[in-house]
Amino acid sequence: MDPFAGDKVLFTITKANAAQYKEKLTPGTLAMLDKYDNFKMNVYQTRRTACYPQAVYDNVKAQAGKVELQGFGIANRGPSTVPFPIPKSGLEAIWNHTMRYLGGGIDRNYHSFPVRANGDFYKIGAQEYRIFNENMDQPQDNLLLGFLSRFTAPATLEGTVFLVHEPVDQVKQARSRGSTTRPAPRAPRARPRLRQHQRRHRGPAHHRPVRRLQRCARPLRLEDRRQEGDLRSYNAFKLSDKKLRYKEDLIRKNTPNADLLRYELHRVWEVEANLKAGSKHVYGKRVFFIDEDTWTVLYEDAYDTRKQLWRVSIHPLMQFYDAKVPWYRANIWHDLTNGSYLFSLLDNEVKVPWKFGEKGKWADFQPDALRRIGTK
Repeated sequence: MDPFAGDKVLFTITKANAAQYKEKLTPGTLAMLDKYDNFKMNVYQTRRTACYPQAVYDNVKAQAGKVELQGFGIANRGPSTVPFPIPKSGLEAIWNHTMRYLGGGIDRNYHSFPVRANGDFYKIGAQEYRIFNENMDQPQDNLLLGFLSRFTAPATLEGTVFLVHEPVDQVKQARSRGSTTRPAPRAPRARPRLRQHQRRHRGPAHHRPVRRLQRCARPLRLEDRRQEGDLRSYNAFKLSDKKLRYKEDLIRKNTPNADLLRYELHRVWEVEANLKAGSKHVYGKRVFFIDEDTWTVLYEDAYDTRKQLWRVSIHPLMQFYDAKVPWYRANIWHDLTNGSYLFSLLDNEVKVPWKFGEKGKWADFQPDALRRIGTK
């Protein structure tokens, strides 16, 4: 239920008046307003709704000032989910995003929609089981989380399962990933195995690399700027309405239904990451906008290796009051080069509720478990 359903739109930013608000807009947002006539920003009163369990605050306070950067890694984190409460650099702000509290574990089903420039789209269903190290029965050294995901739709993807071991310090240990697909009748099945992974995601429409929001890759050089007030998609309770239908209400050509997104002024850290000389990466530059209340990346402008604006990412945030977790209500990735976008993390037509606070077994995140799930 939307606690702010009675809030009125203060003003709306469109192509016609974008110049008036350019100080609060990014190059990507300005490009979106200029490119798409149906993209607009309804701006509402700012509501600072983020809250966590008291134990989260206690752990952050107890560990404040003790955590240290070691190159791109960190030391002495302890149980804190905000290693740098008062960050002094963009890298520290990125670490806050990476380590932020997300409920310890979650089991959820959701839908994603790659939407082509002409408005055509198709549905991809997924079940995700994500358990952070502190909620594992056998916590592992240098493990951030275990991630297990399987496609539930369409039929051509059913049986495809992904398994990820996400480390805390990727200098010490690279992320490992395995996958399996359901074989054809009588076809031999190779034994799944985990491997070090730095490649592109083979997921929906190739809109996003695997570590898009979880990591800022090491080949990137970081710079930072702190913004006192920036317009970001926040308190996106409207997107949770189970009465909404994907086709009729949510999905539109070039961009989702703009009337269902709420923008507010919030204080953010702007972290710019540029590709280091001699390094390889799909992006030449990425600019992240990180909410200072939750240390969540709410927005990103991504540039190609020629430093041309390529992709614009909008990540509406919402407070899940039952779990005391602020998390994404949706992920939206726009490709400015071809007019397509990926609209993900939707559950309006999913009957099974998301389960926060889940605990997991380390044995469930092993290659043998991956194979068993792929045959179901």
